[in-house]
Amino acid sequence: MPKNSNAVKRELGDDVTESVKDLLSNEDACEDAFKKSSLIVDNHDGEGKECDVEEGGSDGEEEEEEEERPAWNSKLQYILAQVGFSVGLGNVWRFPYLCQKNGGGAYLVPYLILLILIGIPLFFLELAVGQRIRRGSIGVWNYISPRLGGIGFASCMVCFFVALYYNVIIGWSLFYFSQSFQQPLPWHECPLVKTKNSTYVEPECDKSSATTYYWYREALNISDSISEGGGLNWKMTVCLLVAWSMVCLAMIKGIQSSGKVMYFSSLFPYVVLICFLVRALLLKGSVDGIRHMFTPKLEIMLEPKVWREAATQVFFALGLGFGGVIAFSSYNKRDNNCHFDAVLVSLINFFTSVLATLVVFAVLGFKANIMISKCVALNTDKIVGFLGSDIDRSLIPQHINLTNVSQVSAEDYHQMISIIKGVKEDQYDKLGLESCSIEEELNKAVQGTGLAFIAFTEAMTHFPGSPFWSVMFFLMLVNLGLGSMFGTIEGILTPLIDTFKVRKEFLTVGVCVLAFSIGLLFVQRSGNYFVAMFDDYSATLPLLIVVVLENVAVAWVYGIDKFFEDLKDMLGFTPYRFYYYMWKYITPILLLVLLAASFIQLSMTPPSYSAWIQEEAKEQTLNFPPWGTAVCISLIVMAILPVPVVFCLRYFNIIDDGASGISTVSYKKGRIIKETARPGEDDDTSLIQGKSPSEAPSPMPGNSIYRKQSGGGPDADTAPNGRYGIGYLMADMPDMPESDL
Repeated sequence: MPKNSNAVKRELGDDVTESVKDLLSNEDACEDAFKKSSLIVDNHDGEGKECDVEEGGSDGEEEEEEEERPAWNSKLQYILAQVGFSVGLGNVWRFPYLCQKNGGGAYLVPYLILLILIGIPLFFLELAVGQRIRRGSIGVWNYISPRLGGIGFASCMVCFFVALYYNVIIGWSLFYFSQSFQQPLPWHECPLVKTKNSTYVEPECDKSSATTYYWYREALNISDSISEGGGLNWKMTVCLLVAWSMVCLAMIKGIQSSGKVMYFSSLFPYVVLICFLVRALLLKGSVDGIRHMFTPKLEIMLEPKVWREAATQVFFALGLGFGGVIAFSSYNKRDNNCHFDAVLVSLINFFTSVLATLVVFAVLGFKANIMISKCVALNTDKIVGFLGSDIDRSLIPQHINLTNVSQVSAEDYHQMISIIKGVKEDQYDKLGLESCSIEEELNKAVQGTGLAFIAFTEAMTHFPGSPFWSVMFFLMLVNLGLGSMFGTIEGILTPLIDTFKVRKEFLTVGVCVLAFSIGLLFVQRSGNYFVAMFDDYSATLPLLIVVVLENVAVAWVYGIDKFFEDLKDMLGFTPYRFYYYMWKYITPILLLVLLAASFIQLSMTPPSYSAWIQEEAKEQTLNFPPWGTAVCISLIVMAILPVPVVFCLRYFNIIDDGASGISTVSYKKGRIIKETARPGEDDDTSLIQGKSPSEAPSPMPGNSIYRKQSGGGPDADTAPNGRYGIGYLMADMPDMPESDL
C-alpha cells in the first residue's frame, strides 16, 4: 500500500499480478496500521464540541470509545469468503435444472452474456463501494445519499428473511448427514408394516418410492396442507438448533473467526464435487447424462423466458443486494484491486456451476440407466406373459433369450419393441407396456430439495459404498450452506454494528436466538410449505428493487464521473470505459426489464405451493389460503418498506443528519492520524495525516465534500456523512448539508 505521494501508480497489468501474489500470501505484518481502522465514537453534549485525537490516545477531558475494525488475514481468506458466500446450494440444485430445462449447453450462452452485462459490473460496484467507504450496507448507502439510506435497511431485512429459512435447509442436510452412517442407508428400501396376520409394504412408500417416502414422511413428517400445522417435528427442531449454534459460534468473533472456518467450508465442496465427478464417470450411464445435458437446443434460446431465468440466476448466484458482498469488502485495504476480485469470484462461481452440472447429470445418467434396466425387465416379463396369445413368438428375434428376463439388454429390448409396434400398431397400447426411454427419464427435471433429497439420494443408494458417498454429499451441502449463511449474517451484523455501536458478540447471539425462535415456524409439520413461501416471495422482488436503487444511487445520484475518479484514486488505474456505460445505461435498463418481468410473472401467477398428499402419495399444487396470500404480500412489502420510509423521513426533515441520538462514527488509521502533512502529498495518506480538506482526496464523494469546520485548526478537518459519519478523519458537523447532493 502506498505510504506517500511519491508511490508510483501501478498499471493494470501490474495490479493484476500483485493481486495474484497477494492471493497466495499473507499481508505484510508491517502494514497492520493500514489494515485495521479504529472506530471513534464521539459523544456530543448538545453543543457538538470537537474531539482532538492525540497520537497516543484521546484527550483526558474528552470521552472516546475505540474499537478496532478487523481486517482479513490474507487475500486468500477474503477471496474464499466471497466465493463461499456466492457459491451456495443454488449452484448445485438450481443451475443444473435451468441448464437442462432451457436448452442444455445452449443455456450457457445467455448466462455468460448476462453475467458480463449484469453480474460482473454490479458485483464490482458493490465491492468498490464497500471497500472505499469501509462500512456495511446501511452506512454505505446512507453515506452516498442519506435519503437513500433505506436501501441498507432493506438489504438487512432481506438477509434476515433468507437466513430464517436457509438455515432450515442446512438443518435438513444435517439430519440426512447424521442418518448416513448406516449400511444399508435408511432410505434404501420401503419399510414393511407388520401385523398379526400379515406383513406388507407401507402403502405410501409403495405408491411413490423409498427416497420420496423417507423425505416426506420420515424426515419432514409433512402435513397435507399449509393450514395443518401439526406441531413441531422434534428431529428437525434439534437439527435447526445445531445449525444456528454452528453459525453463531463461527460468527461470534466476526471475520476473525468466520474467516478461518472459510478455509474448510469454501474448499471442501470442490473436493467432494471432483470426487463425485470421477466416481460418476466410472459408472454405467453417466456419459448418457452428460451428453443429454450438453446437447444444445438452439431454438429454445430465442424464448424470452430463458433470458429472464438466466438473468435471475446470475443475479442470485453472486449474492447481489444482500449486503454480504459489501460487508466482506469493507474489511479490505483501500488499495486492494477489487476489479480483479470481482472478475475472479464471478468466473469461479460460473465454473463451479458448470462443475456441479456435470456431477449432477453424470449421477442422474447413472440413475436413469438403472431405471431403464428395471423398466426393461418389467416389460420383458409382461411380453413373456403375452407370448402365444397377444404376441406371436415369431415376432421375437432369435438371438434374444427370454428365459432369463434380467439378461435382456436395453438394445435387444428396443429392437424387440420396434418389431412388436410395427405388427401390433393398433393393439400396442392395450399391452400396457411402459416407455423405457432414457431421454424421457432424463427429461424429468428436478430441482431444489427434489434433486438433493430425493433424486440424488436415490442414485447414491446404488453406489458401491453408498454410506461413504452419502456422508460426503450431505457434508458438502452443509458446507455450501454455511458459506452462504456467513455472508448473509455478515450482511445483517456489519451494518448494525457500524450504525448502532453494539458489541459484536451480543448482537450475534441475539440475532441467532431471535432467528431460531422464529425459525420454529419452519420445523413444524407444515414447515416445508413456509420454506417454499419465503423462498419464492421474501427475496426476489425486494432484492431486484434494492439492486436497481444501488445502481441508480451510484451512477445517477452520486455521479458516475465522480465514482470513476474515486475508483482511480483507490485502484491506481482507471477502470475500463465498459463499466461506465454498463453502470450508467445498460445495467439499469436490463434490471428494470427483469424487475418488470418478475413483477408480471408474480402478478399473473396466483400464490401457490406444492403439497404432498399422503393418501395419494403424490404432489399436488394448491393455492395459498387468504391468510397465506396476505403473508406473501407482507413479506415483499416489509422487505422494501425501509426505502420509502427513510426517504420520507429525510425529505421532510423528520430525521436530521445532525441529530445527536446516534453517535457519529469516524475512522482513523493506526496512530498516524495527527502527523503533519508533508508538502506535495496528494494520495490517501494526506487525508490520514490531517491534510487540509481542500487538498485531500475524499474517501468516497468528490473533493468538495471535505470542508474545514469554522474555528478549527488544520486538525479539525471534517466530512459530513449523513447521520453516521464515515471516513478516515471525520467529526459530527451539524452545520453541514445532508449530503453532497
